[in-house]
Amino acid sequence: MPRLNGVIETILYTADMARARAFFEQVMGLTAHVADHRFTAYPVGTSMLLLFAQGETLETVELPDGMGTIPPHDGGGRQHIALAIPEDELAAWEVHLAAHEVAIEGRTHWPKGAESLYFRDPDGHLLEIVTPGIWPNH
Repeated sequence: MPRLNGVIETILYTADMARARAFFEQVMGLTAHVADHRFTAYPVGTSMLLLFAQGETLETVELPDGMGTIPPHDGGGRQHIALAIPEDELAAWEVHLAAHEVAIEGRTHWPKGAESLYFRDPDGHLLEIVTPGIWPNH
């Protein structure tokens, strides 16, 4: 069987791109790689976090210069992503989130030593920051 090397993109859909960008840039400290009215792409480690405006990806996108097409996609409801952090930065994240008035909704102490903090972005998506030890590859 051919193998997979990793997850390249994770997508969240937003009802308000400006509000989502403000959160992911000011609270999460991300810098946009590319952005337009319908999406924003943020590098996170070896992956990309993509924000798409809800309803803006319902038609096939024809790429310029004959590069190809991107089929329609969209999503709704509250989604979940987990972001890796170093163990020694967990306390700093708690302080940082509190300073931005982001409520921590949950905490988990995993059997192999990882710790997770859960909170919401402005669209209600559940974000998790987690220290090493939750999965065999983290």
